[in-house]
Amino acid sequence: METPWESEVATLINGLLAVQGEMLDTLTKKQQLLRDSDTDGLAAVNAEEEQLMAKLQEYLVQRQGLLDRAKEEGLPASSLLALTDSLPRSQKGRLQPTVRKASSQARLLRHHSLTNWVVIQRTLIHLSQMLEIIATGGRLQPTYGKGEPVNASGALVDRAI
Repeated sequence: METPWESEVATLINGLLAVQGEMLDTLTKKQQLLRDSDTDGLAAVNAEEEQLMAKLQEYLVQRQGLLDRAKEEGLPASSLLALTDSLPRSQKGRLQPTVRKASSQARLLRHHSLTNWVVIQRTLIHLSQMLEIIATGGRLQPTYGKGEPVNASGALVDRAI
């Protein structure tokens, strides 16, 4: 027999898993667009990513509400896994795998997000360096001193080559 807790946790987790799956697909698509330097595609996927983020925020609010109610009833409320651990064995056995899967997917989402962030940061650094080369005509500007020339050159900007 299903209890209200089991039903509510299952509904929350199943919906969360679906949105997490969509977000993983979107982040994978974004990673491909970053790799291809497809700025139009990135602009399009940005709106999709924002909608999914809003849905994930809604699930976060629902999760917190569920945990707050559990705390009021004296049940463990530090996490959904702790809450499911406190349920009867039959309910716990049905819910724990899906709760663990949602936790695993959340880690995977963080990993994909971090990977995309690193790629974007590296691209920004590269573009900044390219702009500096263009702006200075390839001549290094002294960091210290008063106009002394810098005795360094590179193959990319050295006119002698």
